[in-house]
Formats: sequence, structure tokens, C-alpha cells
Amino acid sequence: MSITNALYQPLSGDLTVQYQPSEEIRLSENPPRFTWIPAKLEDDCYTLEVSPSPDFDQGETKAYGPLHYNFFTPDEALLPGIYYWRYALVEGSGGDVSQSEWSRVRRFEVPEGLPETPLACRSNRYGEVLSGHPRLWLQPDELGAFRGRVEQDASDMGWQDFYELSVKPWLSRKLIPEPAPYPNNKRTAALWRQSYLDCQEMLYAIRHLSIAAIVLKDMELINQAKRWLLHASSWDANGTTSRDYNDESAFRIAGALAWGYDWLYDELTADERELIREKLLHRTRQVAFHVIERSKIHQVPYDSHAVRSLSSVLVPCCIALFDEEPEARDWLDYTVEYYYTLFSPWGGEDGGWAEGPHYWTTGMAYLTEAMDLLKNFAHLNVFQRPFFQHTGDFPLYCYSPTTSTRTTFGDNSTLGDDIIKKVGYNIRQYAGITGNGWYQWYFEQLKDRNPEADLMFYNYGWWDFHFDELLYRHNYPVISEVEPSGIEPVKWFRDVGWVAMHHKMHEPGEQISLVTKCSRYGSVSHSHGDQGAFMLHAFGEPLAIESGYYIAFNSSMHLNWRRQTCSKNTILIDGQGQFADMNKALNIAAKGEVEDAFQSKDYAYVRMNPTQAYLEHVPYLKQYKREIYFVQNAYFVIVDSVDLEQPGRIQWLFHTLYEMELKGQSFHVHGRQADMEGRFIFSSAGDLVLTQSDEFTGVDPAEIEGLAKHWHLSAETQAAASHRIATLLVPKHHSERGKYVSYFMDDQGFSFNLYLTDNGRTQKIEIAKAF
Repeated sequence: MSITNALYQPLSGDLTVQYQPSEEIRLSENPPRFTWIPAKLEDDCYTLEVSPSPDFDQGETKAYGPLHYNFFTPDEALLPGIYYWRYALVEGSGGDVSQSEWSRVRRFEVPEGLPETPLACRSNRYGEVLSGHPRLWLQPDELGAFRGRVEQDASDMGWQDFYELSVKPWLSRKLIPEPAPYPNNKRTAALWRQSYLDCQEMLYAIRHLSIAAIVLKDMELINQAKRWLLHASSWDANGTTSRDYNDESAFRIAGALAWGYDWLYDELTADERELIREKLLHRTRQVAFHVIERSKIHQVPYDSHAVRSLSSVLVPCCIALFDEEPEARDWLDYTVEYYYTLFSPWGGEDGGWAEGPHYWTTGMAYLTEAMDLLKNFAHLNVFQRPFFQHTGDFPLYCYSPTTSTRTTFGDNSTLGDDIIKKVGYNIRQYAGITGNGWYQWYFEQLKDRNPEADLMFYNYGWWDFHFDELLYRHNYPVISEVEPSGIEPVKWFRDVGWVAMHHKMHEPGEQISLVTKCSRYGSVSHSHGDQGAFMLHAFGEPLAIESGYYIAFNSSMHLNWRRQTCSKNTILIDGQGQFADMNKALNIAAKGEVEDAFQSKDYAYVRMNPTQAYLEHVPYLKQYKREIYFVQNAYFVIVDSVDLEQPGRIQWLFHTLYEMELKGQSFHVHGRQADMEGRFIFSSAGDLVLTQSDEFTGVDPAEIEGLAKHWHLSAETQAAASHRIATLLVPKHHSERGKYVSYFMDDQGFSFNLYLTDNGRTQKIEIAKAF
């Protein structure tokens, strides 16, 4: 092999994958995951070397290749120690192969004790795969035993409910017509949603009838399942349910064809198989092409739908077509390697999800199902990776089942409604994976809550709980619930920049919780312009809320209110907030950072720096930091420090469900179950001017007709180049309405020293002066 060509090594950016591993980032698993920026736009292929020697001595160096993408997980763990890695571009084939020069050499360290999570190489990755069908969920050698269990006790494993509630209705339902085009091919939210609901029902009909038909060996069910499957196969794969026209519909129809083709395989004629296989391959190719060639999530990973389509489409479809279509095996390899190397683009080893708990729920719903399919089919257990071992903590701390959906960040289809049960089903999956009883406790809080909500579009249009129950009982053991009385009082998800403070999570009537964030993900994807914002729930009441409603993605409520800083409990500077419009480069740049978070003897604490999030609109901002103290599990002090290159006014924002009582420098929330006193106890620029409104600025009135108003506080300062603002928030039981926290100030030195006293206990808080 000749080495003749220069190697192009682009700089990585905020939106791209990074060159990893590196000296700067501590590894969390062994072997390390290797990523780099592609050296070519297409047809790139690489060789990779890893060595304990910086000179890459032949006897000590491991070589890997050919690698068809710019990401790679080795098939064995490395011994602890210092290593070096490099890659080169390989071009040509056969006897005419050339290699580029080697890339820059990068150094990394493998510590002792890391979890070992290698990925088998492509040549022997599927050595344990069985031939035959079914292969989605049950394998060919499991079907007989499962059938016997159903005959012995159908209720014990969830089969009876699945059959009665998720199979039988489709025996008498009329076939669903293929969705019509949008008027003038312009998408409307209502028709978009109805289209994917129709396609979800197609998935239910085909998947559930097919499984029941084969397990029960029932010819009536077989014929009905085939009728629905052939009907779906008659739909135009390039029409209204294609990936480019309505990706949510496309995902569902592709999945429906995969389940039907796999489970009914032996009941189909050769001509029927050919028809269905052709449509299934075509639909799978549409998704694979978009993911790999257009969205390029192996280079720029922040595409929520593209990443989700790996689990909702490529895993089931490629397993169904595995030994029949070479493309399908290639796409499955891409998907498996993505999960082992690049996943999750939305978080890291702490298990956080930057898009927020609702999109954690949606992502996990498909992901856990796909991971189980891979584990059953090829014995690939992605769940061993650190992210999956810890991600159940994210909803536990940041989407507590005993608080309100008014206290969470990001896009949320259930905003204002109760937490959907699917969060519980997801976290129960991680109870089964990890044995964590806290996760099972979470599930128990939600499993029987609000059954009438099961038919809402954000449930029925996405998942079937009876199917979930059937699969879980087969795949996982029963885990005993454990009350989370010993949770961390301050939980810092460093990977996504979220911090949760909790007191008595397991006692809803006494619980106090505050969730805040300052994230490196900025406002990209389903995140908002909310760096440094917070939400507060106490004694069964949402007090500081995420205001607004989920009307639809790209509605005026979504674009002009929900995504914008004006709807958050944070600040504006001269009326300007953080960048939150639709430009991914600027969204990811509008980031923040949690600089510290801890629990001391007397208080919980977090310090955040959202400066960069404001710079697009406030280029004269020098620095903004927000500190939050949760003192003695009783009250909060928020300190905002803002320094500008020119005088400016700060608007301190607060949102709640109720009209507030404004009095001097204080504002009072009187809720149905609890109250809260807010008081500006110090402002370096003098007293603030407090006003409130119940208007959603910039929102089409038709979108919110009939919906309850929310109340928005704006406390505005005088103009100054530097601002120091301290705000006291005291949540109270109704019976404690007269309670107060006293305070005074001592400012003899280089700081303002606040002293606050509650029930005889005094806490000092220092605020640095600006000079």
C-alpha cells in the first residue's frame, strides 16, 4: 500500500462530533469510543491505529480497518494506561490501494475500573443469530415455549389483556384509508397529527394481529393480519406516508410492515412476500438515506427525528430483512455502531437528556424496544453502557412523579397535563436492567394514574401499554419498589447542565423541589432559550412554572412564546433574551455552563454562567452569573450578577398559574395547595418596578382560545452597567401564610453580606461587589 495523499483534517465545531478520545476528556468506559471529522464528503474509508507507544511500534500497535465511517468502537477492552491514536484515509480497492498520510496523533488515558463495553467486529457480530422467523422480539426457538405459557396461564404474563384490548378490536375494524395529501400540500398541525394517528393504528392492527395469530395458530387471526398487512403494502411508498412528506407516518408504516413481514413470513405466499419485502425495503431505504446521507448524524448528531428513526425504523426493519437484503445488514451495522459509539448525542455518562424529559420519554420508548430487539436477536447488550445504566435518574430527579408537568424544561406535548404513564413504563425498563428499586417506585406512582388519558394523542398515537406490558414481563424480572428517601439532595447532571434540588420527594405533601439548567446544548432542537432559568414546586403545588401551552411544533405559541426567554423564570437585558429562533448554529452557540453545584451542611447551592446564551442579542454583556441557595430545606435565595459594557436595564421574570399580590418589593403567590412569598431583598441599582400581565405576547389568540391565562411578573431595574440582585423565595403551607424569613445586610468590605434568619437559624450569603 502506498502512502501518497495529504489528509484533510477539518476543525470540529459546536454542531459536529469531536476528535475523541483526547487528553482533555476523562473516559467513562473501556474501550474508548473513537470519533473524528470525515476527511471526504463521500466514499470515505479509514484505517485506525492505537498504541501505547507514541511512535506506534509495530509490536505494540493495534490496527483496525477498513472502517466505513468516522466513528468506531473496538472489539476488546484496553489495559489501563496511556495510549495514542491516529487514523488515515484509505482509497482504492484490490491491488490499487493507497493510504493518506497519518492524522495528528492524539493521546488519552484508560483509568482502572471502567465498565468494559466492547463491540464485536462486523465479521462475527451476528454469530448467534438464528435463521427463520419470527425474529422481532421472540426468536424461532422461543416461540413454542411462549405458546405453552400462554396456554397454561394467559393472565400471568399480560397476554390476556393484550389479546382482549389490543388484538380483538382489529378483528372488526374497517381498514383505514391511506392518508390524503395536505390541502395544496401545505402541512397543518391537525392533519399532520391525524395522519400519524392513522398510521399508528395501522401499526397496532398489523403488529398485534400478527403476533396473536402466530402464537395462537389461529387462522381467522392470520387471515385478518394478512388483510391489514397487504392493505398497508398497497399504500404509495412515495406518497403521503413517505419519509419526506410525513416522517412520523413513514416511521409507523415501515415498522408495521416489518412486524407483519417477520411474524407472518411462513403464512405468506411467495408473491405476497415479494410485494411486502419490496415495499419494506423501499421505505427502509428512504429512512436510511436521510439519516446517513442527508442528515449525516455521524457527523452532526443533533437531529432528533433522524436519531429516533434508528430505533423506530432501522432496527426492526433491518432485522426483518437481515438475511435477504445486503443493504439491510449494512444499515443495521451502521445503527449498532452508532448506538455503541455516538449515542446519546443528547447526554453522557450521567444519563441526562438535553431536550428535556418529554423527549427523553419519546426517545426511550423506541430506543428501549429496539435495544431489546437487538439483544434478543443478536445478543448485543447496549444497555451495559454507562448512559443506559444511569439514565433512569434523569426523570427521577428532573421529572418527579409527585410534581407537575409545569415544572420541566423543553418542548412537552403534555404541558399542563399530568405526567404521562409512558415515563413510568420507560423507567421500569431501567429498573429491570439495573435492579434499581427507586425506578420501580417511580413506575408504581404512575401506572394507574389517569387511565382516561391513555387515549390522548400523546399516548395512543405513540405506544400501547398492553403491548409494553407483554414484552416487559417476558424480558425482565419483577423488581421490588424502594421509596427514594435517600436520594441526593442536589443532583447535578454534568453531561447536560441540569441541576435538581429535592427535599422529601417521597412525601408529595411535604416535597419541595427546584430544577434549573445551564446547558452546553443551548436552544438546539427541542431545547429553549432558558439557560439559568428555574422552576419551583412545593407542597403539591407548581409555584414557578413553565408558562404557556403545547399547541403544536412551529405554532406561534411554540415559536414566539414557549421557546423564548420571555416565558422563563430568568432575566431579560434591555428587553432582550437568549437566542432561541430556528438556526442550529446559533442555537448551539447560545449555551451556558453550570460552574458548581453541591450540598453543604446548611444549604444546597448551584452557580451558573449563562453569558454566552445572551450574546447574539446583547453583545455588550460582559458576564452574567446566577447563584441559587436552598437554605435549610426551607427557602431559596437567588443572586443575579450582571456586568455590562454600557448601562442597561434588567427585567427579572417570574411565571405562575395565579394572579400575584404585588406590594412594594414583594410578590405573593396564593395557590390551591400552597403559597409563596417572593421578595427582592437587595438591588444594587435601587428598587425594582414590579408589574404583572396575563398575556402571551406574540401568540395567535385563536391558538389559546378557551385556555386559562398564566401570570407573568416583570421586575425592572434602573439602568446601570453592573447589577447585583438578591431575591428571596419562601414557599409555605397554607397554614403558614404568616411565616416570614427576616434579613439584614452588612456591606463593610468588598462584598454585600446578607444575613437571613428562619426559626432562629441564620445563614450568611456573600454577594461580590462590582468595581
